[in-house]
Amino acid sequence: MTVEAPEIDEAGLADLRDTVRQVCDDAGGTLPARRLAEEAGPGHDEALWEVLARQIGIAGVGLPESAGGGGGLAEIAAVCEELGRVLAPVPFLSSSVLAGQVLARCGAAGEKALRRVAAGEIHALVCADADGAWRPGRPPAAWTLAGLEGRAPFVLDGATATGLVVAASGPEGVDLALVEPAAEGVDVRSMRTLDPSRPQAAVTFTGVRAQPLTTGGTGERVLAQAFDVALVALAAEQLGGAQACLDMTVQYVRERRQFGRAVGSFQAVKHTCADLLLRVETARSAVARAVRAGSVAEPAEAAVAAVWCADAFAFVAAECLQLHGGMGFTWEHDAHLYLRRARADAALLGGSAHHKERLATLLAW
Repeated sequence: MTVEAPEIDEAGLADLRDTVRQVCDDAGGTLPARRLAEEAGPGHDEALWEVLARQIGIAGVGLPESAGGGGGLAEIAAVCEELGRVLAPVPFLSSSVLAGQVLARCGAAGEKALRRVAAGEIHALVCADADGAWRPGRPPAAWTLAGLEGRAPFVLDGATATGLVVAASGPEGVDLALVEPAAEGVDVRSMRTLDPSRPQAAVTFTGVRAQPLTTGGTGERVLAQAFDVALVALAAEQLGGAQACLDMTVQYVRERRQFGRAVGSFQAVKHTCADLLLRVETARSAVARAVRAGSVAEPAEAAVAAVWCADAFAFVAAECLQLHGGMGFTWEHDAHLYLRRARADAALLGGSAHHKERLATLLAW
């Protein structure tokens, strides 16, 4: 079935991009991410999230208007690209996109929690397998007579969440439940990760009482749709990071001089920069195709964007560090921050190999 592409308000998207970019620049660009790295502790920048989520209102982007949200896939991608440009350490992906998109598809049962998400309260989605991917046959928890039982090793912003949206298997299939992190039987432990600006936690459930969000095994369909939106959002964020690395590199090779010439005039450097541009523009095309595929994320387009953008960001970030020479390897330079985010994101929501296999299945290859 062909999905008609929605009308996209380009002027509105440009205004949204400019607003998010201005707020992030006013906060110091990559300074909030660097601050978290230097503190060597997981978390997010509460001051930046206060402005973006509660004053500007991006916490409600992509959520239903009835919950205080607005916009759709194009708006989500626009916000994520700007956040990725400066590695903004805010829980937009984990709360507004992952948990928010799930709650938005749970009907009246998730309405109250969804309003909290749109207001800026952090919620985390507990549904991924050990490699970060969602697999219907392997949810992290199970319904038992005693309550929810199970363990999820990598939960984005799990340590600071005020609500946990949990996927659990039951007699009728996979369903979703809402759990309070402070509830009896819930153990949330922060984890040290490669990228401290994207905190994760290990969550264990032992006989936990939970509020059902779906019944009859309908949670599997809800999660599949929400994950496709999240893949496009993550791809857009990776695009923003890759573009920032390219811009940083081009500026440096124009200014850095060796043997009386700008290093950017050397043929080998020119070829590398051209390759970086090709990777970034291909990633941009993949995101644009996914956004314009329909009002909701199409599985095949989402998988393509996930593969291309993850690989592009990892490659461009690595070359950015190399082309900056010895300075690029120093702690004081931003290159390592982008490389850490690129490597961490490459394994988030499932790696390229997982999505290539999924794409092959979707296209019946």
